[in-house]
Amino acid sequence: EVQLVESGGGLVEPGGSLRLSCTASGFNIRQYYMSWVRQAPGKALEWVSNITASASSATYADSVKGRFTISRDNAKNTLYLQMSNLKPEDTAVYFCRRTKWADRSQGTQVTVSS
Repeated sequence: EVQLVESGGGLVEPGGSLRLSCTASGFNIRQYYMSWVRQAPGKALEWVSNITASASSATYADSVKGRFTISRDNAKNTLYLQMSNLKPEDTAVYFCRRTKWADRSQGTQVTVSS
């Protein structure tokens, strides 16, 4: 059974940082491109970032480019998202996914507020 468990969210002030983790089980992430997506209250799911299976390349939404960094540790079967200079508009539930797969998971809440 494919399972994805996100963690690391929380309440942070504008300008602050958080590091999200996504631990996978039931499959080996080294075989997949992986993604982070997010959903803000009342809004549609928004793609945030992708990373290739070997971590050789990553892409980012314009809204987070230069502030967020995606990474992976295939040996730990874990995906990460380092978020810096957070803004109130980054407030959302963050989910990890196998890229282009309709994976379901609980997500982790990130709230940026003073």
